[in-house]
Amino acid sequence: MNAETYLLAEHGWVPNNARLPVILYRNALPTGTQDETAAAFEEAFGSHGWPAQWRDTIFDYHHYHSTAHEVLGIASGKARLMIGGPDGREIDVTAGDALLLPAGTGHCLIQADAAFLVVGAYPEGQKWDICRDAPDAEARKRMASLPFPRSDPVSGPQGPLIDHWI
Repeated sequence: MNAETYLLAEHGWVPNNARLPVILYRNALPTGTQDETAAAFEEAFGSHGWPAQWRDTIFDYHHYHSTAHEVLGIASGKARLMIGGPDGREIDVTAGDALLLPAGTGHCLIQADAAFLVVGAYPEGQKWDICRDAPDAEARKRMASLPFPRSDPVSGPQGPLIDHWI
Protein backbone atom coordinates (compact mmCIF):
# COMPACT_ATOMS: atom_id res chain seq x y z
CA MET A 1 0.00 0.00 0.00
CA ASN A 2 1.19 3.48 -0.87
CA ALA A 3 -0.33 6.64 0.62
CA GLU A 4 -0.59 10.01 -1.09
CA THR A 5 -1.59 13.10 0.88
CA TYR A 6 -3.19 16.35 -0.24
CA LEU A 7 -3.56 19.35 2.05
CA LEU A 8 -6.38 21.47 0.67
CA ALA A 9 -6.97 25.10 1.60
CA GLU A 10 -10.42 26.67 1.58
CA HIS A 11 -11.61 27.07 -1.99
CA GLY A 12 -14.62 29.22 -2.89
CA TRP A 13 -17.61 27.99 -0.87
CA VAL A 14 -15.89 24.69 0.06
CA PRO A 15 -14.12 24.87 3.45
CA ASN A 16 -11.83 21.84 2.93
CA ASN A 17 -9.52 21.22 5.86
CA ALA A 18 -6.27 23.16 6.08
CA ARG A 19 -5.14 21.17 9.15
CA LEU A 20 -5.78 17.57 8.09
CA PRO A 21 -4.74 16.19 4.71
CA VAL A 22 -6.79 13.98 2.43
CA ILE A 23 -5.15 10.55 2.33
CA LEU A 24 -5.36 8.40 -0.79
CA TYR A 25 -4.38 4.79 -0.09
CA ARG A 26 -3.28 3.14 -3.33
CA ASN A 27 -3.80 -0.63 -3.29
CA ALA A 28 -5.20 -0.47 0.25
CA LEU A 29 -6.64 -3.98 -0.03
CA PRO A 30 -6.26 -6.86 -2.49
CA THR A 31 -9.16 -7.12 -4.90
CA GLY A 32 -11.41 -10.04 -5.72
CA THR A 33 -14.97 -10.00 -6.96
CA GLN A 34 -17.01 -6.85 -6.34
CA ASP A 35 -18.75 -8.45 -3.34
CA GLU A 36 -15.52 -9.88 -1.91
CA THR A 37 -13.72 -6.55 -2.12
CA ALA A 38 -16.69 -4.62 -0.69
CA ALA A 39 -16.93 -7.10 2.19
CA ALA A 40 -13.16 -6.81 2.80
CA PHE A 41 -13.44 -3.01 3.05
CA GLU A 42 -16.44 -3.30 5.37
CA GLU A 43 -14.53 -5.74 7.59
CA ALA A 44 -11.33 -3.65 7.64
CA PHE A 45 -13.11 -0.37 8.29
CA GLY A 46 -15.40 -1.87 10.95
CA SER A 47 -12.57 -3.61 12.80
CA HIS A 48 -10.77 -0.25 13.07
CA GLY A 49 -13.72 1.72 14.44
CA TRP A 50 -15.10 3.00 11.13
CA PRO A 51 -18.35 1.07 10.58
CA ALA A 52 -19.46 0.95 6.95
CA GLN A 53 -22.78 2.65 6.31
CA TRP A 54 -23.39 2.19 2.61
CA ARG A 55 -22.41 0.63 -0.74
CA ASP A 56 -23.09 2.83 -3.76
CA THR A 57 -21.35 5.40 -5.94
CA ILE A 58 -20.20 8.93 -5.09
CA PHE A 59 -22.53 11.87 -5.70
CA ASP A 60 -21.85 13.64 -8.99
CA TYR A 61 -22.18 17.08 -7.43
CA HIS A 62 -19.76 18.96 -5.19
CA HIS A 63 -20.46 18.51 -1.50
CA TYR A 64 -18.73 18.09 1.84
CA HIS A 65 -19.60 16.78 5.30
CA SER A 66 -19.54 19.01 8.38
CA THR A 67 -20.41 16.35 10.95
CA ALA A 68 -18.07 13.48 10.05
CA HIS A 69 -14.80 12.41 8.54
CA GLU A 70 -15.33 9.90 5.71
CA VAL A 71 -13.46 6.97 4.18
CA LEU A 72 -14.36 5.61 0.77
CA GLY A 73 -13.23 2.11 -0.25
CA ILE A 74 -13.27 1.44 -3.98
CA ALA A 75 -14.74 -2.06 -4.23
CA SER A 76 -14.78 -2.30 -8.02
CA GLY A 77 -14.32 -0.33 -11.20
CA LYS A 78 -12.50 2.92 -11.68
CA ALA A 79 -13.39 6.59 -11.60
CA ARG A 80 -12.14 10.13 -11.79
CA LEU A 81 -13.00 12.26 -8.75
CA MET A 82 -12.55 15.90 -7.91
CA ILE A 83 -11.53 16.80 -4.38
CA GLY A 84 -11.39 20.30 -2.96
CA GLY A 85 -14.51 21.70 -4.65
CA PRO A 86 -15.12 23.15 -8.12
CA ASP A 87 -11.82 23.53 -9.98
CA GLY A 88 -10.15 21.37 -7.34
CA ARG A 89 -7.76 18.47 -7.77
CA GLU A 90 -8.71 15.59 -10.06
CA ILE A 91 -7.67 12.12 -8.94
CA ASP A 92 -8.17 8.69 -10.46
CA VAL A 93 -9.15 5.78 -8.24
CA THR A 94 -9.48 2.09 -8.97
CA ALA A 95 -10.59 -1.08 -7.19
CA GLY A 96 -8.61 -1.64 -4.01
CA ASP A 97 -7.92 2.07 -3.36
CA ALA A 98 -9.34 3.97 -0.38
CA LEU A 99 -9.79 7.71 0.10
CA LEU A 100 -9.89 9.36 3.54
CA LEU A 101 -11.59 12.77 3.58
CA PRO A 102 -11.39 14.96 6.67
CA ALA A 103 -14.59 16.85 7.48
CA GLY A 104 -15.07 19.84 5.21
CA THR A 105 -13.34 18.32 2.18
CA GLY A 106 -15.23 18.90 -1.04
CA HIS A 107 -15.62 15.92 -3.33
CA CYS A 108 -17.64 14.71 -6.31
CA LEU A 109 -17.64 12.11 -9.05
CA ILE A 110 -16.56 13.32 -12.48
CA GLN A 111 -16.82 10.03 -14.37
CA ALA A 112 -16.87 6.31 -13.63
CA ASP A 113 -17.12 3.03 -15.45
CA ALA A 114 -20.19 0.83 -15.10
CA ALA A 115 -18.54 -1.40 -12.48
CA PHE A 116 -17.74 1.44 -10.04
CA LEU A 117 -18.83 0.61 -6.48
CA VAL A 118 -17.79 2.32 -3.25
CA VAL A 119 -18.06 1.42 0.44
CA GLY A 120 -18.57 4.48 2.65
CA ALA A 121 -17.68 4.52 6.36
CA TYR A 122 -17.38 7.04 9.19
CA PRO A 123 -15.80 6.97 12.66
CA GLU A 124 -17.96 5.48 15.39
CA GLY A 125 -20.32 8.11 16.77
CA GLN A 126 -20.13 10.39 13.71
CA LYS A 127 -23.13 10.77 11.39
CA TRP A 128 -22.69 12.29 7.94
CA ASP A 129 -24.58 15.23 6.50
CA ILE A 130 -24.52 16.77 3.01
CA CYS A 131 -23.41 20.39 2.62
CA ARG A 132 -23.57 22.25 -0.69
CA ASP A 133 -23.16 25.84 0.51
CA ALA A 134 -20.49 27.80 2.34
CA PRO A 135 -20.39 26.85 6.01
CA ASP A 136 -21.81 29.20 8.60
CA ALA A 137 -20.07 29.84 11.92
CA GLU A 138 -21.82 26.89 13.56
CA ALA A 139 -20.71 24.46 10.85
CA ARG A 140 -17.12 25.70 11.08
CA LYS A 141 -17.17 25.21 14.85
CA ARG A 142 -18.63 21.71 14.41
CA MET A 143 -15.90 20.70 11.93
CA ALA A 144 -13.11 22.12 14.10
CA SER A 145 -14.37 20.27 17.17
CA LEU A 146 -14.77 16.81 15.62
CA PRO A 147 -12.63 14.33 17.54
CA PHE A 148 -9.75 12.57 15.87
CA PRO A 149 -10.57 8.97 15.00
CA ARG A 150 -8.89 6.47 17.29
CA SER A 151 -7.37 4.51 14.46
CA ASP A 152 -6.60 4.50 10.77
CA PRO A 153 -9.59 3.03 8.86
CA VAL A 154 -7.36 0.81 6.71
CA SER A 155 -4.36 0.00 8.93
CA GLY A 156 -5.72 0.28 12.47
CA PRO A 157 -3.53 1.71 15.25
CA GLN A 158 -0.67 2.28 12.81
CA GLY A 159 -0.98 3.89 9.43
CA PRO A 160 -1.17 7.11 7.44
CA LEU A 161 -3.93 8.69 9.53
CA ILE A 162 -1.83 8.34 12.66
CA ASP A 163 1.23 9.70 10.82
CA HIS A 164 -0.52 12.69 9.24
CA TRP A 165 -3.46 13.61 11.49
CA ILE A 166 -2.21 13.17 15.05
